[in-house]
Amino acid sequence: MSLNLGSNTRPEHFLPPELFYNDSQAKKYATNTRVLEIQTEMTKRAIELLALPENSPPLYLLDIGCGSGISGQTISSYGHVWIGMDISQSMLDLANDMIQEEEYLGSDLILSDIGNGLPFRLGSFDGCISISAIQWLCNADRKALNPIKRLQTFFGTLYKSLRKGARAVLQFYPENSEQIELITNMALKSGFGGGLVVDYPHSTKARKYYLVLFAGMPNVKAPEGKQEETIQMSSNGVNAAIRTEGSRVTTREQTKGKGKKRKNLKEFIIKKKEKSRQQGKETRAPSKYTARSRGPKF
Repeated sequence: MSLNLGSNTRPEHFLPPELFYNDSQAKKYATNTRVLEIQTEMTKRAIELLALPENSPPLYLLDIGCGSGISGQTISSYGHVWIGMDISQSMLDLANDMIQEEEYLGSDLILSDIGNGLPFRLGSFDGCISISAIQWLCNADRKALNPIKRLQTFFGTLYKSLRKGARAVLQFYPENSEQIELITNMALKSGFGGGLVVDYPHSTKARKYYLVLFAGMPNVKAPEGKQEETIQMSSNGVNAAIRTEGSRVTTREQTKGKGKKRKNLKEFIIKKKEKSRQQGKETRAPSKYTARSRGPKF
């Protein structure tokens, strides 16, 4: 069965993850070029936030919600070994095919619901990443599921699974501010230090949320997120805010005089009307009242 969701539909509102990511959806997900690109970039950012030591021997990393192995493949490209966890057997089948084909020695997969806890010994991992997974814990598909208890169990067992000083970087898509607060609070109550990192906070499209956690270091703060605005000096020394995402550049010189009456307003309006008429739009013809200031309303 292929599922067609609207652009504003969140998959966790549709079906539980183990049912939503069936064979058809898993294959579609794993072969979508746009998904591959986004997931790879977010994984690279998560590894960057892990701040792993340079020139180290292969480290042992946990990939929570590994899916079809996109993030695991990126971890392997950095020379590290990983264990992937996911609740979807269809996703894990694809990941297993990838592991066998690429011969990722030491990597393995586990079918598991992270809301029931992580089945690892104390201090097993040098770090952990998760891409687009933990928001599912906030969704109760059955009455028996309690999001708060599931988050407590998840973060409690994740804390124990990491060696002291190791980081966990969990990228997720929050539905609202309450969900952000719930997830962050549950993590910090489990003993982690750190907090939320938001990349490109002023961009609705580029904004990404990463929960950066430190095991055994409760007082450490999270690093700063990437910004879409950088401040630099213009030629006359006036600060100019430049958006790196290609949106309009705005300076004080450009906004100076904003609100003044446009010169040749009537000529401008006539040209605009003519353009609308050429586009086939119904437009009133110019008259002697065009561009004339209106009197006050009573």
